Amino acid sequence: MEYYNNILCMTASELTAVMTPSNYKQLSARGKITVARRACRGQRALVVVDSLPSKYREKVKEVYPEGGAMKLHEWFRSNYTIDAEARTFYSSTFRFENGDPLPPEKQLEYTVNASVIRAVLRLMANTKALRRAQMGGRVQWDEMAAAVAYFKQEYGHTLPESTLRFRKKVSEFNKLGYVSLVSGKFQNQNSRKVNYKTERLILSLDSLPQRPFNTTVAEMYNQFVCGELDVYDPETGELFDPEDFTDKNGDPVALSETTVANYLNNPKNRALRAKLHSTAWDFNNEYRPHHNRKAPVWAFSKVSLDDRDLPRKMADGNRVKAYYAYDVASGCVIGYAYNRLKTADLFLDCIRNMFQLIDRQGWNCPAEVEVEHHLVSNFADGLIRAGVVFPFVRWCNPGNSQEKRAEHFNRAKKYGVEKRTQVGIGRWYARLETNRPKVEKVYDQYNNTYKETTYTYEQLVAEDIQAIATYNSQLHPNQKMYPGLTRWQVLCENQNPNLSPVGKALLYRFIGERTRTSIRRNMYCTVRGVKFGLPSPELIARLAPNDYTVEAFYMPDADGNVSEVYLYQDNNFIATCAPIGLYSEAAAEQTEADAQNYQEQSKYVAQFDAMIRREKIQKVKILPCDMPTERPEIVEAAPVVEADLPDEFSFDIDYARKAKQDL
Repeated sequence: MEYYNNILCMTASELTAVMTPSNYKQLSARGKITVARRACRGQRALVVVDSLPSKYREKVKEVYPEGGAMKLHEWFRSNYTIDAEARTFYSSTFRFENGDPLPPEKQLEYTVNASVIRAVLRLMANTKALRRAQMGGRVQWDEMAAAVAYFKQEYGHTLPESTLRFRKKVSEFNKLGYVSLVSGKFQNQNSRKVNYKTERLILSLDSLPQRPFNTTVAEMYNQFVCGELDVYDPETGELFDPEDFTDKNGDPVALSETTVANYLNNPKNRALRAKLHSTAWDFNNEYRPHHNRKAPVWAFSKVSLDDRDLPRKMADGNRVKAYYAYDVASGCVIGYAYNRLKTADLFLDCIRNMFQLIDRQGWNCPAEVEVEHHLVSNFADGLIRAGVVFPFVRWCNPGNSQEKRAEHFNRAKKYGVEKRTQVGIGRWYARLETNRPKVEKVYDQYNNTYKETTYTYEQLVAEDIQAIATYNSQLHPNQKMYPGLTRWQVLCENQNPNLSPVGKALLYRFIGERTRTSIRRNMYCTVRGVKFGLPSPELIARLAPNDYTVEAFYMPDADGNVSEVYLYQDNNFIATCAPIGLYSEAAAEQTEADAQNYQEQSKYVAQFDAMIRREKIQKVKILPCDMPTERPEIVEAAPVVEADLPDEFSFDIDYARKAKQDL
């Protein structure tokens, strides 16, 4: 017997043990049986077993008793897998009364047994697979037990071979779960004393806000089961019943301190307890799983920003507030700002500092920025909205500091550079003694006074800027990828080639300085005492009717100079204006730069004149609507004396005569 196209078949020669060749030919000719493959070119004919009449199928089972199990064998081979939950239960969760775990060999044995039963249950739940593997789609326990026993040597399970005992074991597993496979004779344990309900009660007693010791939890539990302590649900007011925690004889199930401690310290239960007792920050950083990432390869692929209080105090007892922008690939500080208060201005100053560096170096705009909600949420609909300035924006989850790359860079900078060059860097509660700054307590009436060295605001800022320069010039931590390169060199030499230029016209609306000014003489506006000219006279058409007032956005460089301004009117962009170059009106003092500036201004005036000529207004005359229908009488006009005409009219006549002569 063999499978053909996933169908159990018999060869014609095998059928001779069940029927005569003439019967086979007659059944085949009448279409009573299905021939899966005809005999051809050395291939034997195959007949589908399920297509045989019932009397012949029964005879097939007698002659080939192993044939019915072939489908089960194939299914088990392709669907048997180790049950990971069973492995966890037997190795970590299950404990005996004295707190001891199962021996390693028993953990493996019970895990394999559970995996085999899981495979049987999956087959029973899969109607399509069951119909294919068992006649009529119903569980044939004799064949099922025989198939499982067939794989006993291959899989190493210890399940019973008897059909009834195996069927009972599957039923118990389906009701009780993994604990049903633990032998009742093992360590004289007829059943687990600590079942799921008891374990949950232990955890509930531990949930008290006082955070009781493990011994206290054990004491409260034993008092409860003995009726000496009442336990109730604060939400519903329902009392727990001690009768629910008794053995088969009705006696209270008492637990030792060791047993209670083992269940409380189970890794899963420790995480559940920490969710109740620990702060959100401690739970997130100690118990909650975290993502595993790799840093970008190209500089400016991602920039991470974060605020920080400088470790050392000022004379008033406060600390300087700092804000940093880090390039994630290189680790460089590419923007920084300081303030006495932690406000939104601190964030904007950092962004300005970063883009001033980008402008000086001629770099493109970073592709992604990583920020937190604190201080930055006010800019979520403008500056820090994906696609406005930065193509991508990553908002870090609140309280999850490990997610933010800038947090890791802050620590590297603090304990890598500042620790070596500054005095008093660390925390008084640091685990390492070397990271605890010297602090002396003053025992006065307040009992909360400490002697610490203080510094001025200017000194702290200056030393931190120096530390940033030293930090950026250090070798990059990943010398395998960037051999011999410093952080700054990685930043400069590995810029992402797919970045786009900085859209200053839009960016400066959010981070630049702003002033109201007016367009003068259809040519320029004045900002900070400097005249900035329109690039083209055609742009005056963008102004609103009878309104020459505009808003100029700009950002001074490190020296306070402004190289260009961006004009807006009613949130509509007008133009980018550069300073108008002045030239000396004295020919004796003119230089090449003066000549260039004169030429640029003349060019603008010429463009304006050309626009006026090109779009001059066409003159019209008015014809009254109530004119007579009769043809008017033609009267010769008296000669016109030019001397009697107005000056401007004489100019027009002269201009016309001259034009005629030119023609």
